[in-house]
Order: sequence, then structure tokens, then C-alpha cells
Amino acid sequence: MAGTASQPVRDGAKAARAVWSRDFALFFTARAVARLGDTMLPVALAAGLLQHGYGAGAVGLAMASTAAAFAGLVVFGGVLADRFSTRRLMIGADLVRLGTQALAAVLFFSGHVVLWQICAIGFANGVASAVFQPGVASTVPRLAADIQGANGAIRVAESAAQLAGPAVAGLLVGFASPGGVFAAHATTYAVSAGCLLLLRLPPLPPGSRAASGHGTRAFRADLVQGWREFLARRWLWSVIAVWCVYMIAVWGPTVPLVATEVVREHGPRAYGLVNSALGAGTVVGGLLALRLRPLRMLRAGAIALVGFAAFPASVGAGLGVPAMAAGAAVAGAGMSFWGVMWATSVQTQVPPDVLNRIHAYDVAGSLAMMPVGQALAGPAAAALGAGHVLLGAGAITFFVCASLLLIPAVRGLVRVEPAAAGSRGTPAATAPSSARKC
Repeated sequence: MAGTASQPVRDGAKAARAVWSRDFALFFTARAVARLGDTMLPVALAAGLLQHGYGAGAVGLAMASTAAAFAGLVVFGGVLADRFSTRRLMIGADLVRLGTQALAAVLFFSGHVVLWQICAIGFANGVASAVFQPGVASTVPRLAADIQGANGAIRVAESAAQLAGPAVAGLLVGFASPGGVFAAHATTYAVSAGCLLLLRLPPLPPGSRAASGHGTRAFRADLVQGWREFLARRWLWSVIAVWCVYMIAVWGPTVPLVATEVVREHGPRAYGLVNSALGAGTVVGGLLALRLRPLRMLRAGAIALVGFAAFPASVGAGLGVPAMAAGAAVAGAGMSFWGVMWATSVQTQVPPDVLNRIHAYDVAGSLAMMPVGQALAGPAAAALGAGHVLLGAGAITFFVCASLLLIPAVRGLVRVEPAAAGSRGTPAATAPSSARKC
């Protein structure tokens, strides 16, 4: 009996060792703190711009400026991440974003808020994010043996930050000003840069090949190679194709319209509560992803993603704050579980030497249509009504999930454990035709 009782303890300790180390703890902290600031930003933008006489369209454009820069340049960030030190690139990007958000804080504190200036700051922030993000994909496998466990832990931390961030932002807006939120956001990037400065990344796995060559031709060749590797995986580009529809019709309009509708009808504190409920749901989804190990990860993730429909639908239907918070919690759980399944699939199915570029194409394709959806949110709300647009976003979520499940390469993709990923990754890099069978 004693041996049986101690087995789960030993298994839990072994699993913890496969994830946690000094360096992973630093990376974990950097991601959690930066996410805390990012979740405060929509509250600051919505409340600050509305306070200065702008409407939903302005909020959508401000968000779209960051998303457009990020989506348009992240592919080039992927090539840079395969050529240079990912840690140094991430630190530099954090320092740039520290400056952009500090400048935004000065503008809001001074009361001199001009939309084009806020959009320009957002664009610069998006450029820095495009340099930062590709390195995240290759950093996780280098720091943890249990890649799904590491992704789940980071997701839980980011979700906890999302739980706290909007509530803190709502309080700062209510009792101070939107400028205080931007100042706090700038501070989170300083903390992230400090953690990454202390981080020591182990070398790439044996057999990995860094991008080589110099000049425009070599840079272009790296882009082409990344694109070929991307197209060689049917499950990968199929998901991105579906995700473009999701970004235009669901996520793009949901973020600015939910922010403006809830702030306008119930105030910034209510929006902070609803967004915190979304964070609580993502914590639950991350914890489930730590426990559940489905054989077909994308199939399980697509089923869970159906829950996101509850978020825009509850706001669009004009339900009360408790009902909107419940819908946000369900949405967060589904989105979080899908996110871990997707990130782990990419990190284990793609060879290390092209992972940054593949991840960059993944991110660019996933987000390419988000600024379109955000920019169209205001005109669509003016023509159809914000409630109808949000109800439509909820309905289209079901279509998106059904489309994912109808694609054989997506629903049939079988998980690869890290040890097997290394052995399968190199052939996939040199023989794309075999990867098309995935």
C-alpha cells in the first residue's frame, strides 16, 4: 500500500523536474509579467480614447495598428531569430516596448491624446513584438523536457495574469487615469527584460542547423525555406487558413466591441471583471492541458474551442455582468486548452532548425486578418449594431470549429513526444514530401 501511495508522488516529482529549472522559472516569470501588462492595455485604450471623445472605431484602429505591424513583420522576425541570439532579440524588443508604452503614458498624463500618435506608438510596439515572438517557440523546447507541461504552465501563468490585469487596470483607470495603466505596462516590459537578461539558454539539439549566409539573397532564401517547410505540413496551413476566417469574423471584432460595449454600458470596472473572468477560464483550460494528454491533440483542442462562442454571444445578447463573466470564463477555458494543444503540436512536429521561421509563418497567418477584423469592427457595428455583430461572431465560432474537425490532416494528427520529435524532425526538414502525409 505504501508503494502504491508513493507512486503518484514520484510521478509528480518526475514531471516537475521535466519542466522546472532555474532558467525556465526566469522565462516563466518574464512571460507572466509581460502578459500582465498586455491584458491591461485594452482597458486603458478603451477607457482613455472614449474619455477623449473617440468611439469604437478609434479603439479598433488603435488595436489594429499594433496587430498589423506584428502580423506583417513577424515572418522577418522568424528569420532573425534563426540567425541571431533569440535571447538578445527578445531583450531588445522588451526595451523598445518599454519606451513606447512610457511615451503613451506621458501623452495620456498630459491630456494631449491624438489618435494618429497613439496608432504610431502601437505600430512601433507591434514591430518590437514581431521581433520578440518567434524566439518564444524555440525557447520552450530548449528549457523543458516536457514541452506540453511547460506550455501548460506558461498558459496558466499568463491566464492568472489575465485574471489580475484587467481588474488592476480598471482600478487604475477608475481611481487614477489611463496614463497610469500605460506606465504600469511599461514597467512589466522592464521586468521581462531583466529576467531574460539573467536567462542562460542551452545549445540547440544535435543536428540542428542555424540559418547561414549573409546579404539579401541569403535572407530571402531563409524566407523561402521556411515557407516550403510551412506548406509541407498540411495540418499546419489548413489550421491557419481556417484561422483567417476566425480572426476576421470572431476575434477581430470581439476584442474592441466587447471592450467598448461593456465600458459604455457598465463602466471600466465591469469590463475589468468580465476580462478577469476570461482569465479565470484560461487558468482552468491551462490546468486541464497540464492533466490531459490526448492522442489527437488538435481534435481535442478544436472541440474545446467551441466554448469561445459564449463570450461574444453573451455580450451581444445584452446579458448582465454575471452572465457575461460566465460566458467569458467558458470561452477562456476553451481557448486556453486549444492554445496549449496547438503550441505543443507545432513545437514537437517541426524540426528545431526551422522552428522559429515556421512559428513566424504560423503567427503571421494566424493574425494576418485580425487587424482587418478590428478595423471593420466600428463600421460593422455602425451598420448592423454592435450586438448583432457580436452574436454573429458567436455563431461563426461553431462554423470555425466544425471546419477544423472536417479536415482529415487536422483531426487525425497524432501527438509526438519530445524524444520522438527529434528523430522525426530532421527528415521532415530535408524531405518535405513525406511531411505532407501528416
